[in-house]
Amino acid sequence: MAEFPLFIEPVRCGFPSPADGHEERLELDDYLIRNPNATFMLRAAGDSMTGVGIYDGDLLVVDRAEPVVPGRIVIARIYDEFTCKRLIRHQGAWWLKAENPSMAPFPLPEDSEIFGVVTRNIHDLLKV
Repeated sequence: MAEFPLFIEPVRCGFPSPADGHEERLELDDYLIRNPNATFMLRAAGDSMTGVGIYDGDLLVVDRAEPVVPGRIVIARIYDEFTCKRLIRHQGAWWLKAENPSMAPFPLPEDSEIFGVVTRNIHDLLKV
């Protein structure tokens, strides 16, 4: 993958300050992917995860080697379909929780599979 300039000075999201011009090189693979052989990408669809900034059309980086623990955002396969939700423990069982208050959490069906952990979300800010 190509390398891109990375300015050492962070950009402030408040009052603007001039950049001091120092830069390094950043290879996006190194930043986005921890376990290359276990990582894949897919597009998000729908509005169930907007509360954590995942929007319809976003590109999700999913790592199958990351530990599956409560609180992580995961890709689950349920009845041969994939869904992106937060994994939680509730009443001693695994549940999936949408990050949209209009959607209720639901128990993870017994025959489902956690396919991977979402590690990054790439959101197109130019998308109208």
